[in-house]
Amino acid sequence: MEITDCRVRPCSKEDEKLKAFATITLNHCFVVTDLKVIQGNKGLFVAMPSRRRKDGKFRDVAHPLDRETRAMIEQRVLDLYHQELERLGGQPPASSDDDPGEEHADLEQE
Repeated sequence: MEITDCRVRPCSKEDEKLKAFATITLNHCFVVTDLKVIQGNKGLFVAMPSRRRKDGKFRDVAHPLDRETRAMIEQRVLDLYHQELERLGGQPPASSDDDPGEEHADLEQE
């Protein structure tokens, strides 16, 4: 499996634990949106897309089945997150109101 595209959008609020949204494309044919870059107690990590269940708990919508795949996704997303921050001069953008899945909206119509 190959990550053929990765997009990261840093969030505008500096003090929040949520640092960015990410979208990855696998093998040019499968898109996973709403990955999140989170500041945890032990540093940054990538959270998989999830939904709140009726009982209030969150459950992943999509997730890797092994550690190697999770590490590959996390490395790619975090590398791009740091590149985006560097491009922005180390500061988050002024606004991040864009829909995280917006860049692939045209593909959903096909």
